[in-house]
Amino acid sequence: MNKAITDGLMLMPPAFSGGLDVWSSEDGTAGSATYDGAGNASLVVADQDFGGCAEFVKTDNTQRLRYMGQTPILPGCYLRVSARVKAISGALATVRIAGWAGGAGDVHVAGLTETGPSVALTTYGEVVEVSAIIGTGLRGGVDMVWGRQPIYGHFGLDLTGANGGVVRIDDLVIEDITSAFHRDMMDWVDVRDYGAVGDGVTDDRAAFEAADTAAAGRDVLVPGGVYYLADHVSLLNRVRFEGTVTMPADKRLILRGSFKLPDYIDAFGDEVLGFKKAFQALLNFSDHESLDMGGRRIEVDAPIDLAAAEGSKDTFEVRRVIRNGQFNAVAGPGWDPSVATSAASYSAASPKTLSGVANVANIEVGSLVTGNGVGREVYVTAKNVGAGTVTLSQPLYGPAATQGYTFTRFKYILDFSGFSKVSKFTLTDVEFMCAGNASGILLAPAGQTFHLRDCFLTKPRDRGVTSHGDGCQDLQIDRCHFVSNEQAVKATDRTTVAFNVNANDAKIRDNRFERFRHTGVLFGNGHLIVGNHWFQGDEETDAPRLGGMVFTYPNVKSVITGNYIDNSFIEWTNEHDAAPDFGVEFSFGGLTVTGNIFTCSDVADWFNWIVIKPYGAGHFIQGLSVQGNTFKSINGTIERVESVDDSIAGLDFGRSRNVVFEGNSFNGITQPTINPVTLEFVQASEALNWTLNSSGYLPFGGWSRMVPSVQAEGAVTNAAGAAVWAMPYVTTNYGASSNLVRLSWPEAVKGRVTVTSRMDNPF
Repeated sequence: MNKAITDGLMLMPPAFSGGLDVWSSEDGTAGSATYDGAGNASLVVADQDFGGCAEFVKTDNTQRLRYMGQTPILPGCYLRVSARVKAISGALATVRIAGWAGGAGDVHVAGLTETGPSVALTTYGEVVEVSAIIGTGLRGGVDMVWGRQPIYGHFGLDLTGANGGVVRIDDLVIEDITSAFHRDMMDWVDVRDYGAVGDGVTDDRAAFEAADTAAAGRDVLVPGGVYYLADHVSLLNRVRFEGTVTMPADKRLILRGSFKLPDYIDAFGDEVLGFKKAFQALLNFSDHESLDMGGRRIEVDAPIDLAAAEGSKDTFEVRRVIRNGQFNAVAGPGWDPSVATSAASYSAASPKTLSGVANVANIEVGSLVTGNGVGREVYVTAKNVGAGTVTLSQPLYGPAATQGYTFTRFKYILDFSGFSKVSKFTLTDVEFMCAGNASGILLAPAGQTFHLRDCFLTKPRDRGVTSHGDGCQDLQIDRCHFVSNEQAVKATDRTTVAFNVNANDAKIRDNRFERFRHTGVLFGNGHLIVGNHWFQGDEETDAPRLGGMVFTYPNVKSVITGNYIDNSFIEWTNEHDAAPDFGVEFSFGGLTVTGNIFTCSDVADWFNWIVIKPYGAGHFIQGLSVQGNTFKSINGTIERVESVDDSIAGLDFGRSRNVVFEGNSFNGITQPTINPVTLEFVQASEALNWTLNSSGYLPFGGWSRMVPSVQAEGAVTNAAGAAVWAMPYVTTNYGASSNLVRLSWPEAVKGRVTVTSRMDNPF
């Protein structure tokens, strides 16, 4: 019998009828004694069981029979040596297959097992088959494990036991039985071998689990077909999918050995379904904390409702990560926003509730709310159809008691809103190719530390990342790139917003935001805005600009540090306050603006980079530090860097406290802003009262509330030219606008003084 045709090897020894000169009575090596002409061996021409065969008289304690040909031993090849034997007369012997292991240079390889199992002959004339398997590997059923050192063998058999018996032996058979070990040699187990049908109807779950158990570290192969799994299936080993699986939506496929998106896509035969089932698995077993998308791009034609995909959980607060992939929003009606209008009533006593809402059932949770007296980025957090109420993400600053509202539900590629709470969730190295068709991510209504890291949100239709509740608590956006879909649109005509925050402690770090209407709208406090670049310019000349980072909580306790703020401004309001007039609360304060680069080009000369807009009366500044920044206007100058938008209400400058503007540089700015400001004044003629005006330098048009120092430079002299040593007293908040300082002397004098003036009380 040949081994494999491609190997070209002859394994079978010649028949005994060809003579006994190639059959050794020793080890089979060249020069060893043969049975040719031996007195204890002969040929039998016509045995009734064997036909031609050899007959031996046992004369030695271990009588050997070895083929003198060299049978090759190849790695991965397994040989079975067998012979049929029968006792004729005399003492009954014991028979076993045996061999001699030969290495390079025809030397014997010692220390190996060179005999197979022994079989006793118990009855005369009974044909007994004896065999043994020889191979290089330690596998079940291999009798002689020879490893890699032997390169050939001399094979035959041994007669042991009592001497004097006569034994006849049929021709020796050497055959390649490597195929018998294929199941163990292959790196996969086929589910069909364990009963899987693959007709899409029969429940193949048990077959999958049995194959996984048998695999024991090898792969599980799912060949062509559709395999129905009626219940949860968890597979420990890697799985290769040539066919696909189908299962109820609420049942989970857990690929513990190959938990990555490409395997789920192969399993279910569909990218979006594969992602949903992989996400479902991610939230329901602990072997993996992250889902690797494997660099795959998923074509999405409608929002992915993640809560519906998971199917069993309302909240999830264990760290999970989705990484390394791309979502591409394909144009289609699935992305069209849903719009509802309704009349509703509002009371500041229930600041986050609309009541008496008509057709409330048609209003979708997560909808943007617009109408008179509604601030920016107010969303529907929940609704109660029976009660006719809608819960809002933020209070309204000034609607009528009853009025009409519009509710617009944008459509997001990843929609977490079906959960009630999600915490510790991270998206990293994922690109959202919104293509002007879809928005990016809608957070859950509650949760903490949602983290977006090293991601791209490219051309969202309406919003990049939206929070419609408190799921943005401790929101973290790091090293991401947001590009709007409104590149060629005038800044004032844009509608897109990169992100919004309703809760506290957002960390927005090292990102790039390009040409949105607003980069961020942030309620709450404790925010860190560090190392970002946002720009919102357009191609217009002498054009207005809009707020980049918009803070809607007055006492923000936040830091804006090391950013590149380009053709937009920091806007500071209290528009998310149901009682926007100052009451028992903190007013505008707690903001630190340090080390930023402020740039604008081709803007109207009244443009400012820091704008406070009170939505109610009585507010004031009680803590603002603007230090170490660079302000630069290109292609035209602007009047100053800061202002108050008093279109609704102004500030009470009589209560300003702890305002610092210092160490900044001004380029292309007509009037620098400094507080405290130290200026030199010259009185050329004698006067009892000197009126000094430093108000141009004071922030926001504030009053001259304090004069910490007055220092004469040289002599202050009277009409006679004599030096006057007395000091003046100071009147602050002087003049009709309370923005002047008056120095009153004991007599009319002239001279030069250096005066430090403040628009605030630092104490």
